[in-house]
Amino acid sequence: MDRPHDATLRFEYESPARARMVARAVSQEVGEIEGDRSSATVECDGGAVVVRVVADDLVALRAGCNTWGSLVSVAERTTDFA
Repeated sequence: MDRPHDATLRFEYESPARARMVARAVSQEVGEIEGDRSSATVECDGGAVVVRVVADDLVALRAGCNTWGSLVSVAERTTDFA
């Protein structure tokens, strides 16, 4: 992932177990929704999910951040019922 623009999104949770659930749900999308101009990684860091988005340009970076932020939001809502 050698691209000139990057952003790191960090989502903190009340427990490592919740962070793992969200990370597992979101990480399934890595490689599935990437475009030609951006990509992302997802990892669990204790009680946090860390999403790193890299992109060729700022427009692609913004779009990637919006997409991954939305995916995490949906995963949070669905894990509320798990």
